Amino acid sequence: MGFRHSIHVSALASVATLALATAAFSAPAMAQEAAADDSGAIIVTARRREESLIDVPISVTAISGDALQKSGAIDITDISQSVPNVTLETSRGTNSTLTAFIRGVGQQDPVAGFEAGVGLYLDDVYLNRPQAAVLDIYDVERVEVLRGPQGTLYGRNTIGGAVKYVTKRLTTDPTLSVRGTYGSYDQADGVITASTPVGDGTLKFGGALARLSRGGFGDNLTTGRENYNKDVWAGRLSAQADGEGFFVRLTGDYTKDKSEPRGGHRLIPGLFSGAPVLNDVYDTRAGLLDPKQDVEAYGVSLFGEFEVTDGFTLRSITAWRKDNSATPIDFDSLAAVDGDVPAFHNNRQLSQEIQLLVSTGNLNGLIGGYFLDAKARTVFDARLPGGVTPLTFGDVGTETFAIFGDFTYDFTPQLSLSVGGRYTWDERTSQILRRTYLGGGSPFFGGTGTLFATTSDFRGSQTFKEFTPRASLSFKPTQDQTLYASYAKGFKGGGFDPRGQSTACRTPTGGTCTPQQVFDFLSFDPETVETYEVGYKASYGRRLTIALSGFYSDYTDVQVPGSIGTTVNGQQTFVGITTNAGKARIQGIEFEGNLLVAKDIGAPGSRLNLNWAGGYIDAKYKQFIDSRGIDVANRRAFQNTPKWTASGTLAYSIPAFGGDISTSTTVSYRSKSQQFELRTPGLDQAGYALWDASIVWTSEGGRYSLGVHGRNLTDKQYIVSGNNFLSQNPDTGNFNRNAAGALIPTLGREGVLTAYYGNPRQVFVSAGVKF
Repeated sequence: MGFRHSIHVSALASVATLALATAAFSAPAMAQEAAADDSGAIIVTARRREESLIDVPISVTAISGDALQKSGAIDITDISQSVPNVTLETSRGTNSTLTAFIRGVGQQDPVAGFEAGVGLYLDDVYLNRPQAAVLDIYDVERVEVLRGPQGTLYGRNTIGGAVKYVTKRLTTDPTLSVRGTYGSYDQADGVITASTPVGDGTLKFGGALARLSRGGFGDNLTTGRENYNKDVWAGRLSAQADGEGFFVRLTGDYTKDKSEPRGGHRLIPGLFSGAPVLNDVYDTRAGLLDPKQDVEAYGVSLFGEFEVTDGFTLRSITAWRKDNSATPIDFDSLAAVDGDVPAFHNNRQLSQEIQLLVSTGNLNGLIGGYFLDAKARTVFDARLPGGVTPLTFGDVGTETFAIFGDFTYDFTPQLSLSVGGRYTWDERTSQILRRTYLGGGSPFFGGTGTLFATTSDFRGSQTFKEFTPRASLSFKPTQDQTLYASYAKGFKGGGFDPRGQSTACRTPTGGTCTPQQVFDFLSFDPETVETYEVGYKASYGRRLTIALSGFYSDYTDVQVPGSIGTTVNGQQTFVGITTNAGKARIQGIEFEGNLLVAKDIGAPGSRLNLNWAGGYIDAKYKQFIDSRGIDVANRRAFQNTPKWTASGTLAYSIPAFGGDISTSTTVSYRSKSQQFELRTPGLDQAGYALWDASIVWTSEGGRYSLGVHGRNLTDKQYIVSGNNFLSQNPDTGNFNRNAAGALIPTLGREGVLTAYYGNPRQVFVSAGVKF
């Protein structure tokens, strides 16, 4: 386990704690370092044009790549600690699949057939699937988080919000930088970036190569392999041409993740074997090894921007992406074949976006068109006791067209009106094939089972159309203050649950379903959100900046995917069931700010800053009809949506040793949350706080840097995802028990109640040099 119990951890932790004691914080919650113009105003591109953060009538947080590096952020999930009402986590049983929620809206299930509620963009390219979307922090200019429905400014409509990962553009000067990290659990990361102009500098080439590795947080006691380790290679190449009135960039990226399979921690003893609960939550007994864990993602994009004439700019974004994931997930987390799921996920997408940006005096905005052609395939076995294996093959196609526009008119320098709209055409096609094999696994995964029954052989398609408007009115009482009120509607198309089983469909009298009833059973409807928001943003003499917003959302036909264990044709199996909860209401507030507490403390040029972010959400279902036909709205809660999120950061910087020393400490808090709509004892996470600290020295001019970082310094254990296949009371969530008082499994014999945990305490040293 390398550093796991090494004295070096204690030594590094002491240094990090010293950094905390001497002062602290730097990763700004409001994006104070995201980008700044000569006046110091924070510049973002939330509305597809460069604007001061203060002027944008949208709830947006931006964090610069430099700030992320100084805080010791490892991957994109770390930003949710300092952004209110946002949850970004690694999906259950995976190393690089993303689960994202913003303001209660998101998508927990990563299988094909479900669109993400939160849009993830890599350099303006929408990533259609969550596989390989846990992006590592390297070569990043900034990350922007937009909260609320997005559709009039972006190619793909996203109902909950968007996360924009923006990489650095190439400069006119040749550059070469090297950065390395070493720390606990044998963490060893290295990043090399380089770029050079050609000829007169109009053409530039650049690239970045990252090697990211770490030993496991725990061990697999069955296979002897590491658990929660990291083994990633990633790279990016780009060619850029820019000049008077044009900018073109061709970019290609590649990621290879060969980390070991991630096994869960059983929260209960084995119901059949009596296997005890392990003491270390990062250890596992999961025995499934096939297919070999392997995730590969790559893509290419072409971005072009051309000034047609004064005030009119044409922009084109063309992209192609593909990812393949081979993932063994052992649901029971034991050596027994009792819920073993070998799986393949294959995704590819082609997208084209065209925009015409208009900037003529008092009128600014854009009109655009978007096309996406995407395919997503999920294939997996569910290997159960007695040699029973349901094979699921789900193939979902998405073809979408949209036209959109958004314009702002300045009636006066103080008063502006923005209006926008989008019309979306979504076509979803699906093939669902399910077969049950006896005597072993399916032939698709090399098994020797014999075909017993075909339980689904379904093909279907649906088309969805929706107009979604947006409007905002903003008033600037002074140049550095903005008041705004906005309305936006978000839409996400329906589809088909690729885990659905046709033979599980029954009429109200228990008879066989008609083809139309099977179609209705396997499909789910679109969902919509209408959000009303008021906000206030201000900068007071560059000493204090604040952003305060309040929002109210009506959420209709909420898509709630899930799966249950059951018996069909006398054989144990599981069935995917996606419910549309009728109505929900979400309301809340968000508050972000940055205060320059003092200057010149201890030495001329020093600065002491306080940064904070806070969010409150009250999310309630108003109508939720369960399979019994009963409205259980008052007994259901939103997934991954804590009522309170908060963070506070104190940062102190001082000139020293021919450069600058920045010390920082951050405490973030999340109140209790549920993994699923129905409460799950043991799996739901109570409220918790995390504590991070860093100390970084940077030479004058930024050529050299040296830092020590500590994350989760109190070594808090907290659950980020999990699985449950135990019989529950549908009203209370309490587990049902048999006459002997034992828990009742709904899948397998051992019972499935497994949890996956966030990272433990990590302490590491970083060093960088720029040439």
